Amino acid sequence: MENIILHTQNLSIGYHSKTSARTIIESSDITLEKGKLIALVGANGIGKSTLLKTITGIIPAIKGSIYINDKNLNSYTPKELAQELSIVLTDSLPPSNLTVYEIIALGRQPYTNWLGTLTEEDKTKVKEAIELTGIQDWQHKRHYEISDGQLQKALIARALAQDTNLVILDEPTTHLDLLHKVSLIKLLQKLAHETEKTFLYSTHDIDLAIQMSDEMIVLTPNKLVKDQPCNLIADGVFNLLFQNESIYFDPLIGKFKVK
Repeated sequence: MENIILHTQNLSIGYHSKTSARTIIESSDITLEKGKLIALVGANGIGKSTLLKTITGIIPAIKGSIYINDKNLNSYTPKELAQELSIVLTDSLPPSNLTVYEIIALGRQPYTNWLGTLTEEDKTKVKEAIELTGIQDWQHKRHYEISDGQLQKALIARALAQDTNLVILDEPTTHLDLLHKVSLIKLLQKLAHETEKTFLYSTHDIDLAIQMSDEMIVLTPNKLVKDQPCNLIADGVFNLLFQNESIYFDPLIGKFKVK
C-alpha cells in the first residue's frame, strides 16, 4: 500500500446530536492514491462537506476507520496531522495586513518553533511553493489587493509550503469565472502529477471535473462511488446524481443537458 495516502474501512458519516446520530453515507471504503487529482461531486446537501470534515478529523465518523499513511486518524496529534494533511477553504481571510508571502509562510507553522521563526529550509519550501503556483509577481502584495483567483492560488501555495502528502480543498472554484475555474483545476492537475501529492477537491462544476480529474468520488442518494470519469460514465453513475426530470446526463458528450 505504498502508493495509498488515505483509505477508509466501513466508514459511515453523518451528524451527531446529544442523543442520536443521523447517517448520510453508510459503510463506504475509499482509497486515495498519491499523485492523483480527485474530484468530489454530488447534489447540494448530499454530504460533500460532511465527508471532507470527517476525513480531516474536524467531525467524528459515525462508525468505521480512517487511515492516513496506514496510521489511524485518531492516533495523530494535531501537529502530526498538520504535517500529513493540509486544507484549503474558500472562507474569506480575517482582516489583516498580511502579504501574500506571509500568508504562504503560515503553512510552515507545523514545523517552526514557538516563535514562528522561519529556518532556511522553511524559506526554501515557501519559495518552491511560490514558484510551483507561479505567483512570484504579486507575492509581496497585501492579500486584499489581489483577485479571488489569485488569492485561491496563494492559499494553494500555503498548502504546498505546509508540505503534506494530502491536500483537501473545499469548493476552490467558487466565485471564479469559467476561465479562472479552468486555470485553477489545471494548476491542481499539474501539481498532483509533478509533486506526487494527492489533491481531493469538492466542486459543483461536474462537467469540468469529468474532463480534468484523474478520478472522481460521486455521492448519490443511495451510495458513494469512486472511479475514473470514463468508467463512471460507462456505468451510468451520473444519471443518479439529480432526481429531476428537467436535467439528464448525456454519455455521448460527457455533459449534463437540460430537457
